[in-house]
Amino acid sequence: MSYSRAANLPNLITLGRALLVPVVFWLVVSNKAQAAFGVFLLAGVSDAVDGYLAKRFGWQTTLGAYLDPLADKLLIVSIFVALGVLGELPSWIVIAVVSRDILIVLGVVLSWLLGQPVQIKPSLVSKANTTVQIGLAALVLADEGFHLGLDGVRHALVWLTAALTMASLALYARDWMQHMGQGEAGGGVNRWP
Repeated sequence: MSYSRAANLPNLITLGRALLVPVVFWLVVSNKAQAAFGVFLLAGVSDAVDGYLAKRFGWQTTLGAYLDPLADKLLIVSIFVALGVLGELPSWIVIAVVSRDILIVLGVVLSWLLGQPVQIKPSLVSKANTTVQIGLAALVLADEGFHLGLDGVRHALVWLTAALTMASLALYARDWMQHMGQGEAGGGVNRWP
């Protein structure tokens, strides 16, 4: 296998994970929670495999740096929306999770449009947030698919997800405003601390 083909293998795996998004969404809204849980696990394994291959063999690419988190976010957001539509997650947590991601994307786009591109570097809070969101989605799918009776754990994870989602958004907003303020040339414009 040539280097160029091998270097693209993690990206192909990531693309495959992105293509699973509509499948998982359809399975969830069709009340096929066991199958959705299985596909969600497959997506998780693919995330681990592409990350391992990219790091182990030095196959990281610029495309992969953008494609991997995008595939992850598409999967999480689609599952949260589907579970919200079915009433398996409270609508307010679905709105919070989706709004956070939309606001972050809008901030990145706005910074590019204003000629001050910002690089998003996930903080520990953001990584914890993503982990808890994935855990909540997996728990709800497993609970619905296998009737595990985990209502108390689900409730606790919803509140933990809410807290981490808001904390992560606040950190991103602070960092974004500081970054954007650094690009101003003074002139009476307040700079963010």
